[in-house]
Amino acid sequence: MVAAGGSGPNYAQRLGIGSDQIVQELGWDEDCDDDISADVEEACGGDLLDEGADEVVDVVLLWWRDGDGDLVDRLMDAIAPLGEDGVIWVLTPKTGKPGHVQPAEIA
Repeated sequence: MVAAGGSGPNYAQRLGIGSDQIVQELGWDEDCDDDISADVEEACGGDLLDEGADEVVDVVLLWWRDGDGDLVDRLMDAIAPLGEDGVIWVLTPKTGKPGHVQPAEIA
């Protein structure tokens, strides 16, 4: 999918993130795709909340890599700040990149 004018992918639209939604980003590190974070910030109209935030959120972006530990435990932590209709997106490195996780391991 390409945004109008050929400006590149619209990650926030693909993830169903829109204006005025509160988004928390967990597991961010230097190997994460900053284009995704920047696009989501632009779409929701504010900064992404970090690990220490204690607000109710609409969306959690959970960056996950092979070797990060127990995904179930991390998902349980990610559920805590979610609003009633909140969603969690688990994002992993692309195939062939260090830390890539097979989709079957998440499903």
